[in-house]
Amino acid sequence: MSELNEATSPAGKRKRKCKWQITAAVVAVVVAVAGAGFWVWHEQPSFCNAICHTPMDPYVAAFEQQPGAQGVDKWGNTVENTSSMLAVVHAAPADQGGADANCLSCHKPTINQQLSEVVEWSTGNMPLYENQTYGLVLGERDTEQLGEWLGQEGDAFCLNSACHNITRQDLVKATARYDERNPHMAMHGQQLDCGDCHKAHRASVNACSQCHDDAPIPEGWLTYDQAQEVASAA
Repeated sequence: MSELNEATSPAGKRKRKCKWQITAAVVAVVVAVAGAGFWVWHEQPSFCNAICHTPMDPYVAAFEQQPGAQGVDKWGNTVENTSSMLAVVHAAPADQGGADANCLSCHKPTINQQLSEVVEWSTGNMPLYENQTYGLVLGERDTEQLGEWLGQEGDAFCLNSACHNITRQDLVKATARYDERNPHMAMHGQQLDCGDCHKAHRASVNACSQCHDDAPIPEGWLTYDQAQEVASAA
């Protein structure tokens, strides 16, 4: 009888209320921490590989390599210098010259796109992308195509205040030593897109070598013919 009186007393009610408040606070903290952890994970290659774009194992392996070493590209081909792949050098920590980049640093779908893709994935109503189902790795995108998602045109995807805060003319000056072969100048009436030479998940290529056999090939890069051979064998 005394236990019943204690439970129904004002002090007992306050004690139960306090316990519920503590429990609710603990649950809220756990949910917040779990949600934050999930959000961080959802930007990583392991999430993309596990949830939607499978199989991505070769991409993940290439992404996690150290810059400046011999490694492999997204197809498993040997790359003499991993720094020739933008995904590797951009993923490096900022204090090592990188950008702490992850998948969504470059592949930037809008919130509406992400939500619609979640609905499509959960319902099994997945559209086709370049003759591949949504559940497979998407085809290679150049910087112009990536910029289209965000309404960016030309060099804006790379040359912006959040990434490379310089202009095309700044690039031209930086490679002025190549004179008339300056790769950042408009050549033959056409301006090369950044992605024509700079590749993210495979060795970059000097596009000028398609016509000029004496075009300089940076360490780890490929000539145009070599790049075509590697891509066709994938």
